[in-house]
Amino acid sequence: MDDNRIQIQLDEINKKLDFILGEIDLQRKHRLEIQGLKEDLTRVAKDVYLTSIEELEQVHDYIKTGDILHLFKKLLRNINNLTKLFEQLENLGDFLKDFSPISKEMAIDFMHKLDELDRKGYFTFIKETQNILDHIVTSFTVEDVKALGDNIVTILNTVKNLTQPDMLHTINNALNVYKKLDIEVKEDISLIKLIKELNHPETKKALYFSLQFLKSLSSINQNGNKDLIQTQYYNQNKE
Repeated sequence: MDDNRIQIQLDEINKKLDFILGEIDLQRKHRLEIQGLKEDLTRVAKDVYLTSIEELEQVHDYIKTGDILHLFKKLLRNINNLTKLFEQLENLGDFLKDFSPISKEMAIDFMHKLDELDRKGYFTFIKETQNILDHIVTSFTVEDVKALGDNIVTILNTVKNLTQPDMLHTINNALNVYKKLDIEVKEDISLIKLIKELNHPETKKALYFSLQFLKSLSSINQNGNKDLIQTQYYNQNKE
């Protein structure tokens, strides 16, 4: 019995010794790891220190210790503003993240629209329009453009009158008559034959219309010249 009890006690002592030796081994490994980490940190700190010295050597003429302290104080005073700025940047990042799919869809729609315009010939039309503008610029001088500006109101009124429905209808009828007109004079026309033609109702109407048109045109020109003279006289007196 005594031998068994002694053996049990020895086994327990051995277990405790094994546990103690295991802890000592762990402590040794931990110490070695800390020592290796310390050596690595020492080398890194030394490199950082040497690098900092080299970098500061390049800017030491431009920076003073007081400037760094002033900057640090300003950062502390504006810590709330910096926090708000960071929050806004985070919100902007979230917005860009949410807007990214929409922007992709918009870009795709835009590309499809450009392709549709290209297939319809819009870009070719714009290119040809540029060629027209080039011809206009090279064909007219600055004086021509100034004269155009001085008479732009008259030109626009003329275009406005020409684009009236009744005027367009009259011009269209005249063009249709001109297209269908097929007159060829193969013989000499005598004065008597002309007088006979004057007796036709259509000829009389055409002559009367022409006379009235010329009369009205002459009256308008006279009134226009009077107005122009009065305007010039008024401008001269005003100057």
